[in-house]
Amino acid sequence: MLNADLVFWPCVVLMAACNLHFRSRIRTDRIAMQWGLDGRPTWYASSAMGLWGMVGFALVVRLFIWVASIYVPAKVHGAEAGLLIASGVITASYVFILREAVQGS
Repeated sequence: MLNADLVFWPCVVLMAACNLHFRSRIRTDRIAMQWGLDGRPTWYASSAMGLWGMVGFALVVRLFIWVASIYVPAKVHGAEAGLLIASGVITASYVFILREAVQGS
């Protein structure tokens, strides 16, 4: 277990708790997942996929870092920093998506 897991796992728990709390506040069946430079959504996903997909993506990133650390440790550099950055970026992106989904419904 990396020290960065002390940040990663609380981020995953926070995202899951937000899913459970805010899913009833999202009235639409699709939520925006990406925005263009003009500020308009460029593509949408179903509410369930948009919300739980971000949690799944975070877990896949962590699994990838773990597998790489086990099977090709000579090629892994900065796993701690990478996991910290990924945790922050994924959680911040998720909060933005959730905020837009709640405001848009």
